[in-house]
This record gives sequence, C-alpha cells and structure tokens, in this order.
Amino acid sequence: MHHVESLARDCATMAAPSPIFSLWVTHLWAVGDILGTPKDLEFATVALGVDLPVEDVAWWTEPPGAQHWANATRLTKNPVLAWWRSARAPVFNHRIVRPALVWDVDGGVREEVLAALHDGRGADVREAAVPEELLRQRLRDEAAVSVNALRACTRAFEERRWKPGKLEPFADALWRASDGYLDVLDACQ
Repeated sequence: MHHVESLARDCATMAAPSPIFSLWVTHLWAVGDILGTPKDLEFATVALGVDLPVEDVAWWTEPPGAQHWANATRLTKNPVLAWWRSARAPVFNHRIVRPALVWDVDGGVREEVLAALHDGRGADVREAAVPEELLRQRLRDEAAVSVNALRACTRAFEERRWKPGKLEPFADALWRASDGYLDVLDACQ
C-alpha cells in the first residue's frame, strides 16, 4: 500500500505537462488484489492513464516516454505492476475490473480512497460494474488496437533487425504487443 500511496503523491508532483517528460500521466487507478482485504502482496497492480490516443497505448505495451517517467517516479524500483492506458478511453477491460481511482489531474490524490485501501475497504471505493455488453464492446475495441500495435511492432522489428545497433528495444516492444494481443484475444473467446 505504501508504494501505491507514494506513486499517487509522485503523480501529483508531476501532474503538469513538462518539457522534461514527454509523457503526461493523468490518472492512477488501483487494480486487483490491493482492493481486497488487507494481506501481504508480492506487488500492487495499478493502471496509469496517459494523455495519448488510444492507438498509442495498446494493452500491455509501454507508450513513448513510459520508461523515463517510470524511472523518475521510482516505479521501476518498487513492487508495482503498471498497466498503461489511454485516458481517452475507458480504463476497464477483462483484467481491470472495478478499479478504484486513487489520483487524477482534476481531483488530486483521493485521500478517502487511500484510507479505504489501507483499511481493507477497497470494495467501498471501486467503480461500478459495467454491463456485459459494454465489456464485450470494450474487448473488441481493445483487440483492434492490439492487433494494429502488433503489426506496427512487427514492422519496426523487421526494419531494424539486420541494422547495426541494439535490437532489444524493438524485440521488447514486439514481445509486449504480442503478449497483450494474445491476452485480449483469449478474453474475447
């Protein structure tokens, strides 16, 4: 819980668009086990909403500037799993079920949400459940974005494959896009 609270405070500190960071984070959502009864967790899962088009933030991919932002907030050093999401689309999907908004640029840190999470009352601050048809439509939209990201990452990898320089950034991006697409595909079946 400490790491989620610290990340919320870092989000608030870095809330304004900056020439230093090309990525503008606008929302922080608590997701998964942290919303349940208090217990020791190996890591906390969060969703980070960013001010980018939906097409730039396919499921389980990292948008441009994510690593820089994550390093600045020490996200990469803490036991927090971040799922990047476009703030221009609903945050929910098959894995992000009834999240709790911890911070956003308009309302700041939600102290009542943090208190509820500390006390194991995450159910009291979660979003309402979405109707099944809305979830199915969201997954169809997510699948379309994911397959386009997979195609783009495959092209980028192929273009870079035999050129001098490191291939890891392209291979990592391709792996993330592939894994995200397969996860959404499984959820659609």
